[in-house]
Amino acid sequence: MKNNLLFDFTVDKTTKTVFVNREFAAGLPLVWDAFTKQEILDQWWAPKPWLAKTKIMNFEVGGRRFYAMVSPEGQEHWSIQKYTSISPITNFKMWNAFADKDENPELPGSDWDFTFSEQNGTTKVSITIYNESLARMEKMIEMGFQGGFTMGLQQLDELLLTLKNK
Repeated sequence: MKNNLLFDFTVDKTTKTVFVNREFAAGLPLVWDAFTKQEILDQWWAPKPWLAKTKIMNFEVGGRRFYAMVSPEGQEHWSIQKYTSISPITNFKMWNAFADKDENPELPGSDWDFTFSEQNGTTKVSITIYNESLARMEKMIEMGFQGGFTMGLQQLDELLLTLKNK
């Protein structure tokens, strides 16, 4: 495994934006699938020991993913993602919000922009997360987003190794 892979996590409170740049030692099609296919997403999206459980996922413009992060004790934290733009293999955008178990969003939400590129077998994912309010961004950070998302991306790194070898 390459140890010199890029990882950068920046919080900009003045623009209410989080920037994440992460490289993976895997080809672009596999990394794209890891972010856009339910059966792969559910294996890494939640930080261990939590699990991601997708109830609905329809990856198309106007489609959505409704999922929960489930604690070892069974506590569920639901979120809804609505896909607003998809350029296959290179970019997708979605609106994300916390929600209740009945799919009612807790406003405000955030706009996520994922950009994918590959060079020499290494895929870079650049994620920009714009929050509708500073309070929402601060709540997200307070809930452990940086540590949790970092852990999830590390889990993806490990999962990609096993998926590449299949």
